Amino acid sequence: MPKIVDHEERKKQIAEATWKVILDQGMEGATVRNIAKEAGLSLGALRHYFSSQNDLFIYAMELVKERATLRINKILLSDLPPKEKILHVLLEILPTNEETRLEMEVWFAFVFYVRHKEDTFDVKNDGIFIGMRKLFDYLDHHHILHPNLDKEIETERLYALIDGLALHALLEPHRVDKEKITKVLTYHLNSICVNE
Repeated sequence: MPKIVDHEERKKQIAEATWKVILDQGMEGATVRNIAKEAGLSLGALRHYFSSQNDLFIYAMELVKERATLRINKILLSDLPPKEKILHVLLEILPTNEETRLEMEVWFAFVFYVRHKEDTFDVKNDGIFIGMRKLFDYLDHHHILHPNLDKEIETERLYALIDGLALHALLEPHRVDKEKITKVLTYHLNSICVNE
C-alpha cells in the first residue's frame, strides 16, 4: 500500500530545509539542488511542490510570517494586562530565543537578497509597521497612552526601535540578549504609557 503524504506538511519541511541552507550557506547557497539535498528529496520531487526557486522562497518567508502571527495571536487572546501583552507581542517578533533568532536571521538574509526584486516579494510590506500601528491603537483603546502623544511619530519610533534591537541582537547576541531587550522595551513602554 502506498504511503500517504501530507503535502502541506511536506512543503513546510522543504521550507524548513530552505531556512537551514540559508543559515548555513547564505542566499547564494540556497540553490534548489542544495535545498532538495537538505530536505532529503530528489530535484524532481522538490519541483513537484515548488515549480521555481522564487515560489519556494516566497513560501518559506510566508511561513516565517505565519508562525510569528500564530504566536502573536495566542498572546493577544491571553488575559495579560494591556501593557504586558504588548511587551510579549514585541518580544515575539525579536530574536529572543532559538526559534525567533532563526526566523529573524533567515528573514534578514531574504530581505537583503530580494530588496531589488519587488516583483518577487514586497519586503516593504512585511506587516511589522502595520502591526506597530495596531499596537498603538490597542494601547489608545485601553486609555493607557500618555495624553497628547503623536501616535504617528511614536509608531515610527517603535518600528525603528524594533528593527534596531533585532539587528543588534543578531550581530551581538551576548550583549543584546533577551534580558536586555526586555529592559529596553519595558523602559520604552513605560515612557509612552501611564501607570496601569
